[in-house]
Amino acid sequence: MHSFMCEAALFPNLVRVSPRRWLNLQEYQSKKLMQDSGVTVQHFFVADTASEALEAAKRLKAKEIVLKAQILAGGRGKGVFDSGLKGGVHLTKDPVVVGELAGKMLGFNLTTKQTPKEGVKVKTVMVAEALDISRETYFAILMDRSCNGPVMVGSPQGGVDIEEVAATTPELIFKEVIDIFEGVRDDQALRMAANLGFKGPLERQAADQIKRLYDLFLKVDATQVEVNPLGETPEGQVVCFDAKINFDDNAEFRQKAVFAMDDTAESDPLETEAAKYDLKYIGLDGNIACFVNGAGLAMATCDIIDLHGGKPANFLDLGGGVKENQVYVAFKLLTADPKVEAILVNIFGGIVNCAIIANGITKACRELELKVPLVVRLEGTNVQEAKRILSESGLPITSASDLDDAAKKAVAAIAKK
Repeated sequence: MHSFMCEAALFPNLVRVSPRRWLNLQEYQSKKLMQDSGVTVQHFFVADTASEALEAAKRLKAKEIVLKAQILAGGRGKGVFDSGLKGGVHLTKDPVVVGELAGKMLGFNLTTKQTPKEGVKVKTVMVAEALDISRETYFAILMDRSCNGPVMVGSPQGGVDIEEVAATTPELIFKEVIDIFEGVRDDQALRMAANLGFKGPLERQAADQIKRLYDLFLKVDATQVEVNPLGETPEGQVVCFDAKINFDDNAEFRQKAVFAMDDTAESDPLETEAAKYDLKYIGLDGNIACFVNGAGLAMATCDIIDLHGGKPANFLDLGGGVKENQVYVAFKLLTADPKVEAILVNIFGGIVNCAIIANGITKACRELELKVPLVVRLEGTNVQEAKRILSESGLPITSASDLDDAAKKAVAAIAKK
C-alpha cells in the first residue's frame, strides 16, 4: 500500500528522518495503536495457535470473518504456504473453518513477491470482523518541510496506489496544512471529510476520525500516518481498514512501549545488529564492502565503485559521532558477509576524528585477522595523525588519495585475487 514514491509524488519537500532502521510493526499492532486512540477499526483478536483462532472467531460473533497471516511483507493475499495452503488472507462465515485455516498457516512459511524465496514463518494470525466497504478513500498525515510541520492529504480515490492518482488526476488530491500549535481545526476536518466525499452524518463522523488520527500522530511521535482505505460501510460507519505508521526514531526515548513492539524477525540480521550500535547498514548484492561516514558520501561511494566496474556489497554509514568501538563492530559486520572480497573505507572527517577511525581500523584488522584487501581514503580532521597510525601499523592497508583512486584500487584488488 505504502511507498516512498507516494510521498515524493505528493510532497517534494517531505522531511525524511534518517533512522537507524525502520521500525516494523505488524498490522494488528498498528490497529491496536489506532484503537487505543479512539480510531474506528474492525473488531479483531490475535491468535498464536489454531485453537486460539477458533475461540477468537467464536467470540467475534460476526456475520463474516477475515483471517490474516501476520507478516511484514506485502502481497499476503496471493502468497503460498509450504503447507500447501494458498493465500494468507481468507474470508469465511464459519468459525470452525477459521481454526482449520489457522492450522495451515501457523508454523508454516508464507512466500509472497516481497519475501525471501524460502518465505517467512507465520507465528501469529489476526482474526477480524469482515466488513463490507461501499466506498474507499485515502487519507494521510505526514511532515512537509515547506510547511514546517504536518500536512493532511486525502483523496476520494482510495484503495489504489495514491501515486497513480496524483499523476493521472491531481485534482483529486486535497491538502490541508496543520498549524502545529492549533492542531486540526473543526473546519479543516470537515472540509477534508467533504473533499473525501463523505456526506450527511458521515461527514461529521469522518471529521471526527481525522481529528483522532491526528491525535495518534502526535501521541506516538509519528512522521506519517497513512490510511488506505479509509472506508465507508453500507451500515453507515467510517472505518480505518488498513494503515501504515512511520515513527521518528529520535523519539524512541519517550516511546519505549511502541519501540518495544518492533518485530525484527523478518529483518536482515546484519541490519538489526548494526542498529544496536547506531550504525546504518543496508545489504546489497556486490562484493566490495563500503565503510563511510554520511549517507550522501555512502551513495557517492557506491556509485563510483559501480562506475569502475565493481559492485558494492553494502551501504554502511557510521554517522558523525563515531567511536572506536563502532569502527570495530562495523568491520565485524562487513567481514561476516561471505560475499565481501574487499573493503573500501571512505571517511571525510568534519565531525569525525580521522585518528579514531584509524585506531579502530588497526584494532579490527588485528583482532579479526582481516583476510580481504583493505583500501582506505581519509580526509579532514586529524588526518595526518590518522595516516601516521595506519602507516606505522605494519598492516597490509592500501592508501588512496581520493574517492576515485580508492574505488579503482578496490576493484583492482579483487581482479588480482
